[in-house]
Amino acid sequence: MRSSSVSILIPLYNEEEFIQTLLQRVVDAPYPPGVEFEIIVVNDCSTDGSSEAVQDFIGRVNARIRLVHHEHNQGKGAAIRTAIGLALGEFSLIQDADLEYDPNEYPRLLQPLLDGKADAVFGSRFLISGERRVLYFWHSLANQILTLVCNIAADINLTDMETCYKAFRTSLVKTIPLRSNRFGIEPELTIKLARRQARIYETPISYYGRTYAEGKKIGLKDAFDAFWVMFKARFTSELYSDPGLDILDALSYAPNFNVWMADVINPYLGERVLEIGAGIGNLTRPLSNRKKYYAATDIGPEHLEALRSRFAHRSNMEFRECDVQLHDHVSHFAGRIDTIVCLNVLEHVPDPDAAARNIFDTLPPGGRAIFLVPQGPELFGTLDVVLGHFLRYSKYQLRVRLESAGFEVEQIVEFNRVSRPGWFITGKILKRSTLARFPLRIFNKLVWLWRKIDEMLPWGGVSIIAIARKK
Repeated sequence: MRSSSVSILIPLYNEEEFIQTLLQRVVDAPYPPGVEFEIIVVNDCSTDGSSEAVQDFIGRVNARIRLVHHEHNQGKGAAIRTAIGLALGEFSLIQDADLEYDPNEYPRLLQPLLDGKADAVFGSRFLISGERRVLYFWHSLANQILTLVCNIAADINLTDMETCYKAFRTSLVKTIPLRSNRFGIEPELTIKLARRQARIYETPISYYGRTYAEGKKIGLKDAFDAFWVMFKARFTSELYSDPGLDILDALSYAPNFNVWMADVINPYLGERVLEIGAGIGNLTRPLSNRKKYYAATDIGPEHLEALRSRFAHRSNMEFRECDVQLHDHVSHFAGRIDTIVCLNVLEHVPDPDAAARNIFDTLPPGGRAIFLVPQGPELFGTLDVVLGHFLRYSKYQLRVRLESAGFEVEQIVEFNRVSRPGWFITGKILKRSTLARFPLRIFNKLVWLWRKIDEMLPWGGVSIIAIARKK
């Protein structure tokens, strides 16, 4: 069994009475075999002896515990954000500093993650298993209403959105911008995970709730704040910390456009295809249909996880890290493929000549490579900078580069003339750094029209597609 690691994230505010007991339970928890753990405690400017209690515990116990401090009280959400930023584990698990949740249930929270089935696991207090202290009716009703509204906003079917126990792949959540400072972190994280198409699982947990007299902190104001957070999270376009990835996500809102591009490329594909730079799979789905073998590759770990999640049911597909500039990465597929698809990749790499040679060397004689690159150096603007483009090609530049690698260029096709004015205005005049979702939805609805008129327009395409063959 491979070794894994989990970061236990503990937001701490005025829990002097319970924190040492909680930390001992976390240290003694029955972690799954091969799982190492670290504990990150974020003291959110407690006014009691909570910080001193943690420091005393660290001095007495041989465990990997980090204590960090906020200079002023910000709320649970802010503490969780700080802890996520510091987490080094492959997985992270949120643990409240009180004794309402039992660390003995870590194995059932972590197992779906360790099995590779889930990107996030929520511990539900309402799935029947184990013990649950009976407490406030109105608090339970409010929880159910909040969960219902969150499910509507995220189009999921959770039973307990407000649960403290949320475990997740750390690398995934590090790429999600989280803004809520207080208890709004619960619906914000849930909705943004759902909108990122994360695989969310639920598992039943026990719950030992406490009364307000015993120190419970969440109240009616937090419920109203949660509704506001859900509204913002449902309609925000802020789903990626990386603006380049945000643009890729925006393009997923234009599936008709992706089908249009695939329809141009598909006639040149064989039955065994390697796609280099598959990203989050916007084109993988229409290109991989009815293929005997299809390898979808990328250099981004989160892209590969997204691909595995979206195409887990496809037995004809392989997912693998592949840097097109590294010969052994590409040659791994030699003898198994007859076509290589390289869409929006050459403009990203520092050594495109090495990339083209590696693709040429890996193809069998007679094999084809399809290259799509952005066209028009005069269009280079802020969108290109955000996307990490080194250049925009002319037809001549692309042809020379491919022929120098040994390819015979059969043809170069102009693609997507209709978007050229919009790209110029957005990236050169307005100097925007992202693409708005709503205009893309409108553009997507009208793709049937753009396909009819695109070749009639008197200017060049935003992209060019080269069909190249290994002689």
